[in-house]
Amino acid sequence: SMSLREHALSLFRSAVGTVRPAPMLKRAVKLQGNGCPQLLVKGQAFPVRRDLYLVGFGKAVLGMAAAAEEILGDHLVRGIINVPLGIQESLQRAGRQEMLLKPHSKIQVIEGAKNNLPDPEALKGAVAIQELAEGLTADDLLLVLISGGGSALLPAPIPPILLEEKEKLTKMLASRGAAIQELNIVRKTLSLLKGGGLAQLAYPARVVSLILSDVIGDPLDIIASGPTAASSHSVQDCLQILAKYNLLHHLPKSVETVLSSSPSKPTALEDYSHVCNIIIGSNMLALDEAKHQAEGLGYATLILSAAICGEVSRVAMLYCQLIRLVCLGFTGLGEGPLGDEVRRNLLQLAAELEIPGLNLAEFLQALRGLGPERPVCILAGGETTVQLQGTGKGGRNQELALRVGLGLHRAQATEVSSSPGKCEIVFLSGGTDGQDGPTEAAGAFCSPKLVDEALQEGLDVEAFLSNNDSYTFFSQFQGGHHLLVTGLTGTNVMDIQAILIRA
Repeated sequence: SMSLREHALSLFRSAVGTVRPAPMLKRAVKLQGNGCPQLLVKGQAFPVRRDLYLVGFGKAVLGMAAAAEEILGDHLVRGIINVPLGIQESLQRAGRQEMLLKPHSKIQVIEGAKNNLPDPEALKGAVAIQELAEGLTADDLLLVLISGGGSALLPAPIPPILLEEKEKLTKMLASRGAAIQELNIVRKTLSLLKGGGLAQLAYPARVVSLILSDVIGDPLDIIASGPTAASSHSVQDCLQILAKYNLLHHLPKSVETVLSSSPSKPTALEDYSHVCNIIIGSNMLALDEAKHQAEGLGYATLILSAAICGEVSRVAMLYCQLIRLVCLGFTGLGEGPLGDEVRRNLLQLAAELEIPGLNLAEFLQALRGLGPERPVCILAGGETTVQLQGTGKGGRNQELALRVGLGLHRAQATEVSSSPGKCEIVFLSGGTDGQDGPTEAAGAFCSPKLVDEALQEGLDVEAFLSNNDSYTFFSQFQGGHHLLVTGLTGTNVMDIQAILIRA
C-alpha cells in the first residue's frame, strides 16, 4: 500500500496540476465557429468581430500566453507580455518547454522587474502595453492575462511623475510602517494602468481578463493591483494615507500636481460595462481537485479553508489541535471532556487568527459526522507569515510543517491514554509555485514520528525553529527525504496544506 507521504505528494501534485497554465486555460477558454468566430470563456461568449489582441503581466503569464496562443491560432493579431526577469531561461532549464512561446510567436515578451521591483525594463513593457490598448477600436477584442507579481511588472506612473519618484514615495511609506494594502492604494492612485486604468484606456474595445489569483479571497481589485477592475479607492483615500504617515509635505512636485488634478471619485462602475473579469485559477480550485483525488484514494475528505493566514506558530497550533481531535475521534474519545477541551481551544485559536470566511463550528460538525472507519484527509490553503528571528534557511511551509510535527510530538508525550501515537499522521505544506524561501524546496512533510526520531538522534528541534532553520533540519535528516521538491511549476495560487490521518 502507498505510504501517507506518497498519498500527500500525489494530492499536492494534482492540486498544482489543475492550476498549471495550460490545463487551466484549456478548461476555461475555447474558440468556436468559422463564419463569425466566438471566444468562449467559462460559458460566456465574446464575438471576435475584427482583431484579437493579447496582453499580460505576472509570474505565471508566460505559460498562460503559450497556451492562449495555441487556442487562439490565427485570430491572434499581436500580443505583448511583461514577465519576470530570467523566467524564460529558468523554465527552459527546468524542462518546461510547454510554457515557452513557439519560435514564430505573435507575442512579444518583455522581461523586467528584477527582484520583483518595478524597473526601467518593466516600465518599457508597461508603455508598450499602454500604447497597444490605446490604439484599439470598438470591434477589437483584448484578452488580458493576469497573475500574481503583475503589479511590479506594470509600472506606469501618471505623467509627470517619474518611476523613481513613485518608488521613493513607496519606500518612504514602507519605512514608516505602512501596510501592504496602504502601499497598494497609493501606488494605484499614481498609476496609469492600475486600479482599472488599463481597461479604461482600452475602451471602446471589449476587454476579457483571465486571472490566476494568488491573493486570499480572490479580490479582483487587489490581484496585480486590479488593472481591469474598478478600484474601490479614491484620491481621498490616498491623501488620507499620506497624511497618516506625515508625508503630505514631503511629496515630489509631480505627485502634488497629479493628486490635485485627479478626479476625487473613483471611476463609476457603469464605465466598466465593456470589461469582463474571470478568475480561471485559485487556491480553492486546486483544493477541490485534491479533494476529488483524496476521495478516490479512500479518504473521508474535508476542506478547512482556502484563506489560511496568520503567524506560522499560531497556524501550527490550529493544525495540531485539529489533528488531536481527529485522533480522539478514532479512539472513541472525541465526545468526552478531552474532545470538548480541544474544540474550545480550536474555536479560541480560530477567533484569534481571524481567517476570512472560516466557519469553524460548521467544520467541526462535519468532522463529527465522518465516523472512524475511513482514514481522514483535511485540506487547506492560503499564506502564512513568519517573523524572522534567526539566520537559518527555510521558508514558511517548511517551518509550518516542522512546528506541526513538534507540537504533535509534545501532545503525545503528555497524553498517554488517548495519544495521537495510536494514529499514523502526515502533514504536508507546500508552495504551489514550487518555491518556499531561498531554497530549492517547495515545502516539507512532517510527522510526530519524524520529530521523535530526530530527538532520539540528539537533534534539538527547538533550536532549528528558533533559528528559522527548518530547511537545514529536513535536509540533514533522513537524507532530505521529507523535503518537498517540485522545481518551478510556472503557476502560483499561494500554499497548500494536506493532513492525512489513519488509525
